[in-house]
Amino acid sequence: MQQQLVGQTLIAKDQTITSAESLTAGLFAATLAEVSGISAVLPGAFVTYAPTAKTQLVDVPKEMIDTYGVVSGQVAKAMAMGAKNKLNTDWAISFTGVAGPDALENHPAGTVFIGVATPMGTALAQEYHFKGNRQSVREASVAAGFDWLATLLV
Repeated sequence: MQQQLVGQTLIAKDQTITSAESLTAGLFAATLAEVSGISAVLPGAFVTYAPTAKTQLVDVPKEMIDTYGVVSGQVAKAMAMGAKNKLNTDWAISFTGVAGPDALENHPAGTVFIGVATPMGTALAQEYHFKGNRQSVREASVAAGFDWLATLLV
């Protein structure tokens, strides 16, 4: 995984990051915390497993969840922007989706949306489809998030 590259780049650029994690349940933040010195740019993170936590902790509008579902690019973007705004960071990343084994909101297990809020104030989202058990989907999601951030941080 590219957590070392992402962490060291954030530290070198003096840019902060946070995360809002649903299916990954804090795995991104825990993995990033393996980078020495990361506390300088990682003030905290959010685990927003339940829809109500997405609303309460990172201000995802309930109406958005009702309209699009939690497994959506719209909610991934809102989670990232909400986390960025709450902690006033340069960057934020979010993860929402279905780790499995069962489908959710008519999405098969392995469907994941990753959101990124950038320093320019834009929110991006990408959809992924991973194979495997719950843990492998969670790990693949975090790896994809680090890969995406590595390209954005250049």
